[in-house]
Amino acid sequence: MSDFAGMEDLLQDFLIEAGDLLSGVDNKLVDLERTPNDTGLLNEIFRGFHTIKGGAGFLNATELVTLCHLTENLFDKLRNAELAITPDAMDVILAATGVVRDMFVELERGVQPSAADPELIAQLKLAIAGNLVGRAKAAAAPAAAPAKKAETAIVPVAPVVVHRAVGDDGIDWQLLYDAVTGGSSPAPAATPAVSASAALAAAPEASLSDEAAEQIIKSAIGRRASDKPGYSGPVGRREVEKTRDNSIRVDTSRLDQVLNLSGEIGLTKNRLNALRSDILNGRSDSETFHALDVAVSQLDLLVSDLQNAVMKTRMQPIGRLFQKYPRIARDLARSLGKDVELMLSGEETEIDKTMIEDLSDPIIHLIRNAVDHGVEPMNDRLAAGKSEKSVVRLEARQEGDHIVIIVADDGRGMNAERLRAKALDKGLITDEEANTMDERQSYNLIFLPGFSMASQVSDVSGRGVGMDVVKTNIQKLNGTIEIRSTQGKGTTFIISLPLTLAILPVLVVRLGEQPFAVPLSMVREILPIEAKHVQEVGGRATMVVRGEVLPIYTLSGLLGWPQEHVAEYGVLMQTAERNYVLAIDSFAGREDAVIKSLDAFRPKGVAGVTTLSNGQIVLILDMKELLGSAADQGGTTREALLRQTLAAAA
Repeated sequence: MSDFAGMEDLLQDFLIEAGDLLSGVDNKLVDLERTPNDTGLLNEIFRGFHTIKGGAGFLNATELVTLCHLTENLFDKLRNAELAITPDAMDVILAATGVVRDMFVELERGVQPSAADPELIAQLKLAIAGNLVGRAKAAAAPAAAPAKKAETAIVPVAPVVVHRAVGDDGIDWQLLYDAVTGGSSPAPAATPAVSASAALAAAPEASLSDEAAEQIIKSAIGRRASDKPGYSGPVGRREVEKTRDNSIRVDTSRLDQVLNLSGEIGLTKNRLNALRSDILNGRSDSETFHALDVAVSQLDLLVSDLQNAVMKTRMQPIGRLFQKYPRIARDLARSLGKDVELMLSGEETEIDKTMIEDLSDPIIHLIRNAVDHGVEPMNDRLAAGKSEKSVVRLEARQEGDHIVIIVADDGRGMNAERLRAKALDKGLITDEEANTMDERQSYNLIFLPGFSMASQVSDVSGRGVGMDVVKTNIQKLNGTIEIRSTQGKGTTFIISLPLTLAILPVLVVRLGEQPFAVPLSMVREILPIEAKHVQEVGGRATMVVRGEVLPIYTLSGLLGWPQEHVAEYGVLMQTAERNYVLAIDSFAGREDAVIKSLDAFRPKGVAGVTTLSNGQIVLILDMKELLGSAADQGGTTREALLRQTLAAAA
């Protein structure tokens, strides 16, 4: 039975409010570390933490109250200028907020939080007393003999045998040391308060292992990236997907708008019913039909307004997603001995609530790779004439009916030639493919599964860690991801997403009289196909579009249908992996499709169904899946059909 029987609603309210407060506290702590003299900021942090402690006390969460009280005492000393704000003190504070997040997870399960690690409590008490041993001193101290490891501990508690030491910031030090040295011997004597940068001092070019980085992420957001609700990571990573958070906060003004529009639609419905009765009773004068036309037009306008208002209730500020990242970037950078500032922009941009959870993991991957591999070590930055501090930029903005999210660093950039060489070495591409790739296509190699599996870190390795997951998750949201990079100046990832997943803009194309829908986000333009412009390159039908040689795929060939009509048009399609021309018989224009999934039965290559404005039901095609099947089957029949069609047209 839950420890909070009868208090479930109160508990959920506390977790929502306290979670937002704690995220705000974490972000303000990161800002405070950069501006330690900002007393106003420190007071805001104190008030936020005090509110969390008060709510925990109301729920009788004793251990949470104890930890919050100690941390609050440290804040009080800092704001009264009795103690100085140092990176070491900040590490202890952030370790405490990380444990508070872990306690929130226990509360979510309906159980009272367990006590915090005695070492963390002891470190907080030492920090309050002004006796905290600095990281620099701990790192500089000579390693103790194995028999005397307990003497190197910062906290005078039970002896600590460092064979598998896990610090308060969640880092497994032995695992981290093994990742650096490539061995399995015990790590040098260290304590949880010693920074990862000290552990990595002998190998400054090394990067964090996956496990170490995941532990840092866990301490920052309460869960590992792979443990969050709704996670859809690599195959085999987890078998059962956890329940998603289906709740949403809606501004009352938006609900009032929906209510008002519903009332107006009700009045218009009554007017239409009255006009219907008049017409059925024989009234057929022009005045009656004019009134009917006005009522139908009014209903059309009101329904459109209602659809927009309902869509807005699903929209949430993306700042709620962004607020967890400054601490993640700070902790990763400090663990690597780097000075990185995460700059946020466009936090007020609104995005569909259903996208927020699915975007969390891809953005964590991008920020992690920017800090870990994009940003150079300090010595390299200085040698290149750059400042010690690196800036990673996370930005969101609305462009038309799309949301654009940018993750950019000012690091070393990517080398297209080395990317191609590595892909060749791994057998992911052929010599012929490598020779025909431009820079954009070379950068997209990092999205290939397995590309980033190399253990050796160089200017380009590591850029692909988890990038296949990033691309897959973005595509699931009907979005695209683009890479721009300049050697020595940095790399930018540009994610483009539809405003909402509830409505998908599509282009309706036809094979004969049969319509199909393709996502409009993939469509660049529609071109006429003329036989004289089609050439065969490497046994594949192609055409040149503004200097770019593009393969042609017939929609009939992808679907396995007979080619009965002349392919008169080509749709220029763009994806993260390639551009190509889709040959079709005709097209019917653009539609805003309300997607209905096929849960019980989904044919291969079909993403869902929708109903057009004329009432006709059409299939929405999954072009990526269709192209994958076409690649497996080869292209001889497809191109032969195209050549026959073009010959008939000539």
